[in-house]
Amino acid sequence: MSPRTTEPEEWVDRSVPPVAGIRVGIGGWTFAPWRNNFYPKGLVQRRELEYASRHLSAIEINGTYYGAQKPATYGKWRDETPPGFVFSAKAPMRIMQSRALEKTGPQIEDFVGGIVELGDRLGPLVWQFDKGQRLERAGFAAFVELLPKTWDGRPLRHVVDVRDPAFVDAWLIGLARQHGIATVFTDSEEHPSFAEVTADFVYARLMRARAATPTGYPQAELAQWAARAHLWASGSEPDDLPKTVAGPAPDAAQRDVFIYFISAAKERNPAAAMALTRML
Repeated sequence: MSPRTTEPEEWVDRSVPPVAGIRVGIGGWTFAPWRNNFYPKGLVQRRELEYASRHLSAIEINGTYYGAQKPATYGKWRDETPPGFVFSAKAPMRIMQSRALEKTGPQIEDFVGGIVELGDRLGPLVWQFDKGQRLERAGFAAFVELLPKTWDGRPLRHVVDVRDPAFVDAWLIGLARQHGIATVFTDSEEHPSFAEVTADFVYARLMRARAATPTGYPQAELAQWAARAHLWASGSEPDDLPKTVAGPAPDAAQRDVFIYFISAAKERNPAAAMALTRML
């Protein structure tokens, strides 16, 4: 039996459902400063996922970018989280950094075949292409063709995070829409920031949390993000975010939305995610 913490554990039986199809979360769950302002005093580290998944509706796994885990590890994470909770996960960087993207099929299948052990906790898979990486259209298009749409009958969702501004253009948007793959909207000055909707879901990473603000983002900005999230979820889109190409998003009655507070003043991100969830 798991040891008890020094705080009451009313949270053990709770969960945070999505609001109108909108999920809000953070990147990872292991970060030392969170033991001062997010996790309760006395909570052992091995129970941090259990706690985080009962206060947020989603978490983006970053560790898989550096190396895939064993299926048993994914199964453990699945079992530590409540029904309805969802993980997004970054694919291993060795796949995206391949010099021959069109030949990465076996590596893609190896990664997907393991992480599907998350079962119904598995959300979008994120394929991140870093700035400075030389991409060419034929190889990238062939790579996208390799991404499986289903696995053992379970639908899969994919996200491409392209961080080379020169590769973000109408061709990329068209390719993503053709395959129903999302592109990342990034609220940051460090990476390309474009808000085209290219799939039946939206994936946003908010990277401007401030250490001096207890909720990371000021209340007025959180209110703006809540309004934008509801527009995305309702099948519409906000008109105050940057775009690469002109024109409206594909028609949709509704969409799922994933919003993650990532990096920046990381110690504030759980508070930001919970504050935005309350606003929603």
